[in-house]
Amino acid sequence: MRILVTGGAGFIASHVADAYIRLGHTVAILDDLSRGFRHNVNSSATFYQGDIRDREFLEKVFAEVQPEVVNHHAAQMDVRRGVREPLFDASVNIVGSVNLLETAMAHKTRHFIYISTAGAAYGEPKTLPVSEDCPINPITPYGISKHTVEHYLYTFAVLYGISYVVLRYGNVFGPRQSSKGEAGVFAIFCEQMLAGIQPVIYGDGTKLRDYVYIDDVVAANVAALESGYKEVFNIGSGVPTSDDRVFSLVRDLLGLTGVSPRYLPRRPGEIERIYLDISKAKQLLGWEPKVPLEVAVRDTVSFFQQSPHTLSNAV
Repeated sequence: MRILVTGGAGFIASHVADAYIRLGHTVAILDDLSRGFRHNVNSSATFYQGDIRDREFLEKVFAEVQPEVVNHHAAQMDVRRGVREPLFDASVNIVGSVNLLETAMAHKTRHFIYISTAGAAYGEPKTLPVSEDCPINPITPYGISKHTVEHYLYTFAVLYGISYVVLRYGNVFGPRQSSKGEAGVFAIFCEQMLAGIQPVIYGDGTKLRDYVYIDDVVAANVAALESGYKEVFNIGSGVPTSDDRVFSLVRDLLGLTGVSPRYLPRRPGEIERIYLDISKAKQLLGWEPKVPLEVAVRDTVSFFQQSPHTLSNAV
């Protein structure tokens, strides 16, 4: 298949592009490099640098690539920037995505894999674990913008017959992760402790998230090429993990058992507790996570120990 991966120089999508190439697909990568890195781009992929809001640029890319499938990871993914700049957030995540979708339709792309968000879309859930049919009550502009595109996909499917799969990610982590994006707590803790800086936890350390390893997320993107059409899936571990637990795992693997975190007041807009019901993905997508948390954290910490990284601010 000919596949266009947007955001393919970033953490998650670069791994997805690598997997598609290993499977023998022809892959093109589109990224504006605002968050991604050129060195993440697979040498076997064709690379286009540009903005998904630029229709003329997209027309050029689609005319050359003629993708059968679009895997859409490109986004304004900084939750805090979305709070500060909601108009910018909407322009990238909503307008840019609709621009991409319209271009795909014009060039007869048959299938669209859209990367959405779980935690930021559901808001503070009333019941746990959270299934796909739970109420959508985002408490940040980022959650609003990511979820809005799901409605456009449904509408385009009804009007024009395009096939799609929506993957609502939990908190993805692993090698190549940037500490500057959404859900980068593993990267942040690794970078700070390796630099000798006391890590910060906002809240009392009991905040719960659903962390899912990059290899498992890649497997979901592979499955979405052939299964789960016109469906929305939670992609997570289905297991709640606290901030304190993440901190302890990273600290102990780095051999820094004497280090303790600094606790600061919880930040506005942050969800206190969420983890996902992933039974639908198991049933209809044929997917489930395989990598145990301890193994995933070990490989992530090893990556940061071996690679130079730019230190970020606190979690």
